[in-house]
Amino acid sequence: MVFDDTIESQIPPPDVNIIKKLALVASVAVGVQFGWALQLSLLTPYTQLLGLKHKWVSLIWLCGPISGLVVQPIIGHHSDRCTSPFGRRRPFLVSGTVLLSIGVLLIGFAADLGRQLGDSLEPGVKHGAITIFVLGFWFLDVSNNMIQGPCRALLADVSCQNDALVTIGNAMFAFFMSVGSILGYAAGSYGEIHQLLPFTSTEACDLNCANIKTCFLISVLLTIFIVTIVVVFVEEERLDPSCLLYWQENQGAEEKPPSFLMQIIIAAKSTPRPIWILYMVTALNWIGIFPFTLYDTDWVGKEIYGGQAMGSPEQIKLYNDGVRAGAFGLMFYVAVLGFVSLFLELLIRLLGNVSRLWSICNFIVAICMGMTVVVTNIAENARDANGNALVHPPTEVKASCFAIFAVLGIPQAVTYSIPFALASIYSKDTATGQGLALGLLNLAIVIPQIIVSLVSGPLDALFGGSNLPAFVWGGIAAAIGGIAAFKLPPAESQSNIQI
Repeated sequence: MVFDDTIESQIPPPDVNIIKKLALVASVAVGVQFGWALQLSLLTPYTQLLGLKHKWVSLIWLCGPISGLVVQPIIGHHSDRCTSPFGRRRPFLVSGTVLLSIGVLLIGFAADLGRQLGDSLEPGVKHGAITIFVLGFWFLDVSNNMIQGPCRALLADVSCQNDALVTIGNAMFAFFMSVGSILGYAAGSYGEIHQLLPFTSTEACDLNCANIKTCFLISVLLTIFIVTIVVVFVEEERLDPSCLLYWQENQGAEEKPPSFLMQIIIAAKSTPRPIWILYMVTALNWIGIFPFTLYDTDWVGKEIYGGQAMGSPEQIKLYNDGVRAGAFGLMFYVAVLGFVSLFLELLIRLLGNVSRLWSICNFIVAICMGMTVVVTNIAENARDANGNALVHPPTEVKASCFAIFAVLGIPQAVTYSIPFALASIYSKDTATGQGLALGLLNLAIVIPQIIVSLVSGPLDALFGGSNLPAFVWGGIAAAIGGIAAFKLPPAESQSNIQI
């Protein structure tokens, strides 16, 4: 997102080769988001199938925001200063991919390894499998941050400080995120995908488990393939170690370079007020959407389909049918997200400025969270009318559910592109690099996720394990974010913004 006059006065026409490199680097998002989509759609239900109670599931999701809080700023800091012969970003892409592979193997084979540790084949809490699963979950989330942060920074590097190209690169990244999500949700919604890898079905791993295992193995193979292509064909110049003496040369020979903590403080102090407001609105937006992100497929399986993760075979089957239907609904979500991301500039021009678009998107989240309560009540009334029979909900209920998923793709298209483009551009005016600046932006995302993860489980437990209290809480936060968005810069400074 840049200003037209800056582009016209300072930036030459984009180089086609640079555009190709940007597309190649951005394609890493396909592999990362494929795995992330599987996490969002399948792992919350899977933890309950392993015997973990609903109120504790949200605590497992602390892995993601905590690793993002700690890992991404550190990775950003060190990738800005990496003097490896292979470049600044590529070593972290490779390391993250290795860690991703380990995490996927632990998650996929958690039930099998748990069985070897003494877990029973009977229904109940499988302590060994849960322990291995949580460890793999941590590895997976840490690796996602190790890959995604340097990848976005590499986009800025390839752009050669060209604001327009930085924006194009981040738009490509958002587009490839939607492609990866569609593929991931499609794989998660297909109940026979385990047939591609028949060995995944074992004594300890039933068909639902085998489907999850197969999906994650496909995910890691896809990520390894894409990262290998990027590492081989996108060259980086080695950072001259003498460049790390910049601070000594400019601030005195005896003065040490600033510590990592000081770098964060410098970046925070030099951040303009509009970006602080953007951070705040982003945080409120994530508080609004993250409860739904955690429990969307669980909501469909439990509240909409009326199934149970731990119940009779019929209830479990109905719950799994609902989970797959939720994964299918998420395909609508990412399809809309990808489509809208291609037309953000047009939307800004139609609405007049970014603040109006940002505000409307937050109110959309709030309305959708309220509609989950309405659709749930309709589904419950339909079950009551059928004598609580264990059958799929009516077509109109499914359609309403899918509509909520689709509409939520609109605000997420804004959240996934605009803040990252702004962070890359504004970091040029600070004393820190783009990697650290993106890491700071990540704090506005992961801190709300930590809050939601800590609060949503106990909050839902107070209301009998329903997902709706967390959704309502999120809707309130999103509405506040919609009001706060009007504090973004005046319309006259936003009218020339480009996506």
